[in-house]
Amino acid sequence: NSYHRTSVASCLVQAVYTLERDRQQNRIGLKSQANHWWEFFNFTLAETLIDDSDGSIYGAVFEYKHFFSYNYHNTHHSKPPPRHVIAFRGTIMKRHSRSRDLKLDLRCVRDCLQDSTRFVHAIQVIQSAVAKTGNAAVWLAGHSLGAAVALLAGKIMTRSGFPLESYLFNPPFSSIPIEKLVKSEKLKHGVRFAGSLVKAGVAIAVKGRHHNKGQEDDSFMKLASWIPYLYVNPSDPICSEYIGYFKHRNKMFEIGAGKIERIATRNSLRSLLSGGGGGGGSSSDSCSSEPLHLLPSAYMTINISQSPTFKRAHGIHQWWDPMFNGEYVLHQF
Repeated sequence: NSYHRTSVASCLVQAVYTLERDRQQNRIGLKSQANHWWEFFNFTLAETLIDDSDGSIYGAVFEYKHFFSYNYHNTHHSKPPPRHVIAFRGTIMKRHSRSRDLKLDLRCVRDCLQDSTRFVHAIQVIQSAVAKTGNAAVWLAGHSLGAAVALLAGKIMTRSGFPLESYLFNPPFSSIPIEKLVKSEKLKHGVRFAGSLVKAGVAIAVKGRHHNKGQEDDSFMKLASWIPYLYVNPSDPICSEYIGYFKHRNKMFEIGAGKIERIATRNSLRSLLSGGGGGGGSSSDSCSSEPLHLLPSAYMTINISQSPTFKRAHGIHQWWDPMFNGEYVLHQF
């Protein structure tokens, strides 16, 4: 049941937030509140992920207690549960975590999250879990900054041949939120159409001088079979542009401009101009890795309930709300 899977994934991300809040408020033993978030779903806490820069808990590995007993009675038409869920929290604006989290938020905006020690540690933990149990038994989940970590890790694992079931709640989109800022649909399309023309033109000009074009295109195509679950709220400027990104791509193919969009969708103007290429994502230059939001495919859930405040629109709690009102769209490249 996709609603149950979404609820479990989002609650395990909330568990990581609560683990860090327990640490900051010295809630130990019976006073700690985090364990309820995983015990309710029959998970155990297998490992706590700590950022060596500030000692904060940024993620956790949860193990499902009934994984093996489930497999014995498995039915062919139901999706199996995970053995491990690796979950990552977003920014906590409190004294003990704020400084480090905001620095990493800035790295998301500049598309250089993968050089951070937090991300390097996270990908090692993921690779180790996959090596032990195989990629089919591991889920990734994250919210906001944590969704950026999970998304980047998911891309790297997919390109290595190990796609993971991934739940990305309110992931940051490192570009201007046209979807939120511009009200007119015609104007939105006009702005994006112009952007696609410029991107395609610059990509052809830049990549005409390079010899790795095929390799970069192949890198984008390698991701096409991976379909992460993407959760966005149109009232949240941090993630709302994903709606426009996919909607625009469909529209370009509808009006016969598919060839232009095929080039534009896999490139970012900033990384093309800075020499990052935009499609490879393997450069070691500190800020020239591909933008996070260049995603070929996604199963997108859009919260169409009213979210009057930023806290509501960007919060993790909306995704397990039983009164949730959503729109579901599969985008496949």
